[in-house]
Amino acid sequence: MRKPNIRPLSSIPSLERFENMSLRLDLLLAFLLLLSAASSVYSCPPSDHAALLSFKAALHEPYLGIFNSWTGYDCCHNWYGVSCDAETNRVADINLRGESEDPIFERAKRTGYMTGTISPAICSLERLSSLAIADWKGITGEIPSCITALPFLRILDVIGNRLSGEIPTRIGRLSRLTVLNVAYNLITGEIPRSLTNLSSLMHLDLRNNRIRGSLPRDFGRLRMLSRVLLSKNMISGTIPESMTTIYRLADIDLSLNSITGQIPASLGRMPVLSMLNLDSNKLWGRIPATLINSPVSNLNLSKNWLNGEIPDVFGQRSYFTVLDLSHNNLRGPIPKTIARAAFIGHLDLSHNHLCGQIPAGPPFDHLEASSFAYNDCLCGWPLKGC
Repeated sequence: MRKPNIRPLSSIPSLERFENMSLRLDLLLAFLLLLSAASSVYSCPPSDHAALLSFKAALHEPYLGIFNSWTGYDCCHNWYGVSCDAETNRVADINLRGESEDPIFERAKRTGYMTGTISPAICSLERLSSLAIADWKGITGEIPSCITALPFLRILDVIGNRLSGEIPTRIGRLSRLTVLNVAYNLITGEIPRSLTNLSSLMHLDLRNNRIRGSLPRDFGRLRMLSRVLLSKNMISGTIPESMTTIYRLADIDLSLNSITGQIPASLGRMPVLSMLNLDSNKLWGRIPATLINSPVSNLNLSKNWLNGEIPDVFGQRSYFTVLDLSHNNLRGPIPKTIARAAFIGHLDLSHNHLCGQIPAGPPFDHLEASSFAYNDCLCGWPLKGC
């Protein structure tokens, strides 16, 4: 009897098609799982996403459309001004500047203008390292006090807005902060006592505000500080002696305040100080001789109540791009040793009570009469002969 020709199941076409389809489905599922895992790794967490949207909702930017890119769920990619930490994938930097060379400004042919407030929702960005909301001219309200609870914050830059209120009292909690810039706002109150706890601070800029009160006596605790810019406020009191102990300090601008007392001679012994601007205060006493032979190359002591004679100690270490002693009560002759200075670019001795002949030769041979005007009895080039 002849055996029937029975094909194995694996050779049946329908089963072959089923197996191939199953394999393709498995591969597709694996690909989708990998895509989902990659998406979860490279997109910001929902809490950061929600915080950014709340931050955006409190601001209005009508001309440039900088927030147009803030769409979708992945705020770590292609959101203008937002950067994330590569390891944690949390939002690390917000960099929104109203004056920039970015193409978005070139296309608009204008600088930025933004209104609204800085939402406290920003404080939910627990890994935030840098917050720059600068030069938008119209942002109002206060700096959220909760910002002092951001343990990784290194840069706080809100220059050039219309922020009011006080610097947060607990600003000193930000142990990693290196830059604090609130210049050109409407900030009031005093410098918080806790500010001197900022052991990492390198750049302090509080210019053009309405800050009052005296400078902290323990200012010298800011050991890493290289620039302190406090001009055009209502700061009173004296210059803290401890400030002169900050080894790295290169620029000091305390101009246009109401600071009183004498100029500490120890300022002239600071090893890297190159700019000292004390213009328009209420300082009195004599000019410390230490400032004449020091690393300071930009020295502005104008519009104070300084008296006595100009120290006659100029030498090869005296190198001044700017030396402005105008509008004081200085008396006596112009020091003869000034001719020994290594360099003097701009010199202004006007509006004092100086008397005698102006020395000949450099730097006097390139100066104009306005540098010596309104003194009691100076004579010689570039003024009238004696």
